[in-house]
Amino acid sequence: MESNLSIVIPAYNEAKRLPRTLEHIHSFLRNKGWNAEVIVVNDGSTDRTADVVTTFSAHDRSIHLIDNPINAGKGSSIRDGVLRATGDIILFTDADDSTPIEDAEKLIAAIRNGADIAIGSRWIDSKLQSQPQPWYRRLNGRIYNLLLRGVLGLDLTDTQNGFKAFTRTAGKAVFASQKIPGWGFDAESLFFARKFGFTVREVPVEYTYYAEGSKIRPYRDGARMLAELLLVRWYFVTGAYSKSAEPESGMSDAFTNEPLGDSQPSE
Repeated sequence: MESNLSIVIPAYNEAKRLPRTLEHIHSFLRNKGWNAEVIVVNDGSTDRTADVVTTFSAHDRSIHLIDNPINAGKGSSIRDGVLRATGDIILFTDADDSTPIEDAEKLIAAIRNGADIAIGSRWIDSKLQSQPQPWYRRLNGRIYNLLLRGVLGLDLTDTQNGFKAFTRTAGKAVFASQKIPGWGFDAESLFFARKFGFTVREVPVEYTYYAEGSKIRPYRDGARMLAELLLVRWYFVTGAYSKSAEPESGMSDAFTNEPLGDSQPSE
């Protein structure tokens, strides 16, 4: 299957895990023969992350580095990568390869079948998890999911898995308007997707939890994610989003004179 694909990988201090992931992605793309680019966004790392990417790109011109000088957050990194991407389909994945790149075919198929955005879900078929998260992270995730429904009206099983694909149109529109720099960007981007009228489809994917190298601190970052949910609502209520939404496609209208919680899932 011919595919014009961009793969965005946010990376903060990932010098140890990134080589395995890039090797895996490179091998997969070579075997598929896809027309693809890989964009690694170095989020102000203090280790050799940038050097790792530079070494790979010297041997593979499809691998590109965006080297940001300061640590701005995962949301900012993915925004930078998506807005720089050139593919017809833009996919982002985590540097630990927790959802294998082979599952990109599932997300691409969903987009080929009419979705604007396909998000990998760990919970539609939990048997696909070869190594689940520890219980306290699963509990935090369920609580966060309930808050998403109440605060933003997002009725989705898994917004936080870092494996999502967008059509070029949807990706550029959503991330051009994104404001949240941290972990809450996932919820914000899917909130945009609903308000912009894009079709979002959840797809069951494989998942392996890698504790070593994880950047999430469950309680500290959980509190920040809750604060960012409330910030998304505040931006909506105060009209801050309408100032940044894409004017050419009339998207600013999606953020005016409409109740916050009425966005329903398309699937």
